[in-house]
Amino acid sequence: MGKPESRGRLDPACIPPSPNISFEQALWQAGISWVAGIDEAGRGALAGPVAAAAVVFPADTGLLICLDGVRDSKQMTPAQRQHWADPIRMKALAWGLGMASAQEIDELGILPATRLATQRALEALPSLPGHLLLDYLFLPESPVPQTALIKGDRRSLSIAAASILAKTARDELMIALDQQYPGYGFAFHKGYGTRIHRQAIEYLGVSPVHRLTFRPVSEWQADGSKANRA
Repeated sequence: MGKPESRGRLDPACIPPSPNISFEQALWQAGISWVAGIDEAGRGALAGPVAAAAVVFPADTGLLICLDGVRDSKQMTPAQRQHWADPIRMKALAWGLGMASAQEIDELGILPATRLATQRALEALPSLPGHLLLDYLFLPESPVPQTALIKGDRRSLSIAAASILAKTARDELMIALDQQYPGYGFAFHKGYGTRIHRQAIEYLGVSPVHRLTFRPVSEWQADGSKANRA
């Protein structure tokens, strides 16, 4: 069972110009062919679920050529993420998505809910991986050996690919929620705490997909100046 890297000990020189497969190759060479990269999206939003994705690539060095534009999703534009999502799915041996709702986040807390979404992504795979590569998230209840990497989405191609699938899936859901709960601007800010989003909450009140335990949503909820939107 692996352990998380210690915070603050990563030399910037260890971050490659683009994600590579050095961690995957070490595991492939050790005889572990089913290696899953895992990442999440939406952890800091005020509304909507937290999403997680798991991606298993074949032991193929040609991935670096086929997926040369894949980066940490936070470093990419929405158009770039959409462009690379399909090639990632096509090149993967398997991939899975999982989400934890705003209600589950309120009930469990954001870290346990993120782990729940991650577990659901793993359960969506056809079989259990032999090793997990994660972006500084550790799953203490998982029996699968794992490595939690600082800035893993910038160092591991599998983790970067998972970050793109998690982000694009969550964005699509937030666009759908914008139709269900108009006025908040979910299609534009994807539930994050922008000025426009905060102003919408002050005017409309909170919706059923807002995270009631997150500040400042919890403060608006306690104030009760606006009725909750059903």
